[in-house]
Amino acid sequence: MKLYTKTGDKGTTSLIGGRVSKDHVRVEAYGTIDELNSFIGKAITELDPKLFQDLLADLERIQHELFDCGGDLANVMKDRKYKLQEECVETLEKRIDILSEEVPSIKCFILPGGAPAAATLHIARTVTRRAERNVVTLMNEVEDVPAVTQKYLNRLSDYLFVAARTVNHRLKVKDVEYIRSGEVFK
Repeated sequence: MKLYTKTGDKGTTSLIGGRVSKDHVRVEAYGTIDELNSFIGKAITELDPKLFQDLLADLERIQHELFDCGGDLANVMKDRKYKLQEECVETLEKRIDILSEEVPSIKCFILPGGAPAAATLHIARTVTRRAERNVVTLMNEVEDVPAVTQKYLNRLSDYLFVAARTVNHRLKVKDVEYIRSGEVFK
């Protein structure tokens, strides 16, 4: 089997059930989710399995869920079933609550960075926000986008924020507060 098909050489790409231009907002949305998944993969390579077994399990599960998100967004068939479910959002919420208990509380914005894996998780967080904006644009243009996708991405960015802080905390790398920040977390 050849890896290349040449079917996209004229600027279109296949969806599940159709074809669209490669710059279609649907393609932008699932393409950004693919980019996000790659940054999560990079973060996984930067985490010590002995110290971050729980985060590694979370991140691998999230990678599978992101494939589900991308597949759901790429599917334009009439009678489709979506893979991403509300339980995925609930699982993220539980993990956010657990990790939030572990890290010191903050009142101000913090600068992205710290340990390499934390910095990569912060990049993943910002890419998640872009993916969420793309999905909202798609939802505003097309009515057949599962609402759980936007909700999941919204919660995932929160998870990645606390995961980055957890990495720094466990490695004893102090978060750097944004010096001109007012009190934003109460």
